[in-house]
Amino acid sequence: MPRDLGGAVAAAERAAELNARYRHHGAVAVIEAALADPLAGRLALVSSFGAESVVLLHLISVMAPATPVLFIDTMMLFAETLDYQRDLARRLDLRDLRTIRAAPAAMAAADPEGLMHASDPDGCCALRKTAPLERALAGFDGWITGRKRFQGGERAALDLFDAEEGTGRLKVNPLARWRREDIEDYIVNNRLPRHPLVARGYRSIGCAPCTSPVAAGEDDRAGRWRGSAKTECGIHLIGGRMQRGPVAATAEDTA
Repeated sequence: MPRDLGGAVAAAERAAELNARYRHHGAVAVIEAALADPLAGRLALVSSFGAESVVLLHLISVMAPATPVLFIDTMMLFAETLDYQRDLARRLDLRDLRTIRAAPAAMAAADPEGLMHASDPDGCCALRKTAPLERALAGFDGWITGRKRFQGGERAALDLFDAEEGTGRLKVNPLARWRREDIEDYIVNNRLPRHPLVARGYRSIGCAPCTSPVAAGEDDRAGRWRGSAKTECGIHLIGGRMQRGPVAATAEDTA
């Protein structure tokens, strides 16, 4: 990370300045600006290839197809997600798609039976998502996310730019102000393929053991870690309530 962009205070100041510059811009203009503005620095798109991911992936593929796209394979994803990821990568001609996984040694040491998600979901997310992503983002000044205010919870007051807790990186949220109807219209108008689980009631799609369908009237993310107070995997917490451990990013994490 360039030294003149680093530091938590600097990241918060950069986010505030970028929000002031682009507060009246739409999603396309925000992406264009973020990719070109030196204050944003070098960015990657992080995508789950989930229920609504195709919108941002399509925008990036049209506007800046060489943008690095980071996909975290937790090794617990739905088979449908993996098939969808391969299909979208081909259709959209994603030119710098990087699949991120935790190192086998780290998995064997921390979760040899693959059951941590049931006893320690925060630890499981840290092992399978947060630590590998932290390593993958080490060369970037920020990352582009698909978060939206209508998803509720901690995302309800989302800005276009925010500072990632404790890292000095920015998070760019070009779709923050989009409504659910905007997402649907974009997918239909651009004839984009939907994640196959959407038709089965999944409106937010993560790992298979921790994701369930959502009933009519429920929050979009009600099916994530259902029955617990957990609402985020840790990579998107702004307030820093979840620690970035217990598994630290090491040289064993692979991209």
